[in-house]
Amino acid sequence: MPRAFALIAAFFRRPCLLLACLSLLFFSGCSHQDGNGFFNQMREGKPQEFLQTSVDRMATLAMRDNLSSLYRLQAKLYLRNPEELRKSGFLNIHAAVKQVRLAIEQQQPLPVLGGRKDLAALSYAMSPEFLGDRVGAFIYAIGSMLVTAHGNRTEFYMTDAINPTFVHNAARNIEKATWILSQRQNKEGQPLLFSNEISEEGTNLSFATEFGKIVARLDLITQMLDERYRRIGLNYAQSLLFLNFLPVQ
Repeated sequence: MPRAFALIAAFFRRPCLLLACLSLLFFSGCSHQDGNGFFNQMREGKPQEFLQTSVDRMATLAMRDNLSSLYRLQAKLYLRNPEELRKSGFLNIHAAVKQVRLAIEQQQPLPVLGGRKDLAALSYAMSPEFLGDRVGAFIYAIGSMLVTAHGNRTEFYMTDAINPTFVHNAARNIEKATWILSQRQNKEGQPLLFSNEISEEGTNLSFATEFGKIVARLDLITQMLDERYRRIGLNYAQSLLFLNFLPVQ
């Protein structure tokens, strides 16, 4: 958040740029809706949104939703694996989820993982040698991987760059992690973590569904980023074709 306010201050030091952005927002809004609707949206928006392109805003919302999905999955995994909640040292699911959420979003290590993050944490959390709270470690590992893939940020602005290759790789890693979750077993032949279930007693595929939502959001952001950079290249090629000089201000 402090970085967003610093960017806003930079805009105010350049009033012409700020006025241009406000004018663009005003006229684009008026072209699609009446004045009341536009000003209602302005009141509901946050100041830092002025410093986000449409792709930046989509990436920010996708990150928010993906992390929310992870926290839902953590709570559901505790319900299926109550012994892991006891290992966490917390009395209830809410407190255990809060600890992992703070560690992910503040980019702090999770003590049970010995300083490991993202892929190293994921490999360790899903190994038979790991004896701690496997649910918390598994969710933290995926969450920290997502943050790492997005340049160690959870909110995005005009000055930020997101590498679409890393976001794409994160989506594929989650697909692999989902497979590991459903297939890896301990020495007794039991799953390391109980998740999806297809049996005579019933069917529960909610875990696969929630992970699928995360993968879909990541793939969408990857496509949007690829298209943005492709358009930058096409605009440059068009300027060469028609001998147009590129704007410098």
